[in-house]
Amino acid sequence: MKIGFISLGCPKNQLDTEVMLHELMAAGHEITPDETEADIVVVNTCAFIESAKKEAIDNILDVAWLKENRSLRAIIVTGCLAERYREEIFAELPEVDALLGVGSIHNIVKAVEDVQKRWENKKHPKYASFEDKNTVRLGGDRVLTTPEYYSYLKIGEGCDNCCTYCAIPAIRGRFRSRPIEDLVAEAKDLDALGVKELNIVAQDVTRYGQDLYGSYQLHTLLRRITEETNIPWIRLLYCYPDKITDELIAEIRDNDRVVKYIDMPLQHISDPILRAMNRHGDSAMITSVIEKLRREIPDITIRTTFIVGFPGETEADFEQLCQFVEDTKFEHMGVFAYSPEEGTAAAKMANQIDEQLKQDRADILMRAQMEITAAQNEKKIGSTVRVLVEDFDPVSEAHFGRSAADAPEIDGKVYFKADRRVAPGSMIDVKVREVLDYDLYGRGMIPKEKTR
Repeated sequence: MKIGFISLGCPKNQLDTEVMLHELMAAGHEITPDETEADIVVVNTCAFIESAKKEAIDNILDVAWLKENRSLRAIIVTGCLAERYREEIFAELPEVDALLGVGSIHNIVKAVEDVQKRWENKKHPKYASFEDKNTVRLGGDRVLTTPEYYSYLKIGEGCDNCCTYCAIPAIRGRFRSRPIEDLVAEAKDLDALGVKELNIVAQDVTRYGQDLYGSYQLHTLLRRITEETNIPWIRLLYCYPDKITDELIAEIRDNDRVVKYIDMPLQHISDPILRAMNRHGDSAMITSVIEKLRREIPDITIRTTFIVGFPGETEADFEQLCQFVEDTKFEHMGVFAYSPEEGTAAAKMANQIDEQLKQDRADILMRAQMEITAAQNEKKIGSTVRVLVEDFDPVSEAHFGRSAADAPEIDGKVYFKADRRVAPGSMIDVKVREVLDYDLYGRGMIPKEKTR
């Protein structure tokens, strides 16, 4: 079969897509990047917040048009939307031919075989598989969908934090770590493929190892990966402040291949809101962790996210958050207007905030961060930064890439001119000359080619 894929949502979902791609190719199916040429399209969905659900449904409906008007024969829906709305999808989206929950990605070949049977016999029941998400085999061989120079490594699945606004524990199950040996082996495979940047992901990477080894072991995993691979950059995404141990801080500080960057979603700083969110730790703990990180690792880049408009958030709570952002001056920050999600405790709370007020607060906080980012970037003019080259923009006639302070797809870029074209995946130094909003612009310092 010719099979097309649409992968939505976060990098963790993208890794599930890569596993399914490998299993389909191993079974002899052909993967096509053009859905109009496909016999089957797999839509791997996200359902974390309302906008993600809408995006997933819109994509399914777009593919359904191909089924109605072109040669597409079947639609398979996988991922969080399938898991969360398993009872409703067949009824409300009859164009869908098969469903795989998050615990069933390894049944993708069986799903394809089953929809083929429906072509021969329309009375054959639609395929649906929802295995226990808490016992699913984690990991597996993958087909990389990222550029060859960077990749993600998912070290765990699920979440035990149970924040009141979040549906992930209900969708993805409890937190389960992958064994260190499996992760090191996968990192070695990625190293052999030429990966220059390894982004460590899970719903909460700082919880890694607690279930398998009885204590947090992220620092141990980082050390093993650096000892057994030559990957230059290793980056941490999705760290929770209450689990950032002294051992982890020391590993980031002392390990030259762990970039001095940490993604630490804080969500708020007001103690009443943190309690209502069921976040672990209070404002004093959060402030202490940030102070310790910056004291121990002076050049660290901290990225965070906040939720504004959570039920019961007062003007005083919001003002405290604004002041915290102004005082702390995060290098990178994202803001979400609270979205009430079905089945979560927060959706049933009293004192829900008006939609317009939520958006207004999000805009105010982001405007404040834009000024902070601009001021911080101005300080980089004249400095030299190491850049992982991503591509060349023919319009501006400039290369672009990312520094160690910028994670893929979410942070800024570094644009630069150079005396000659530089291949994607190269790592070069760039002298910063200008600031372009969230991005930097400079001159690539490329060593002269040797002559005979």
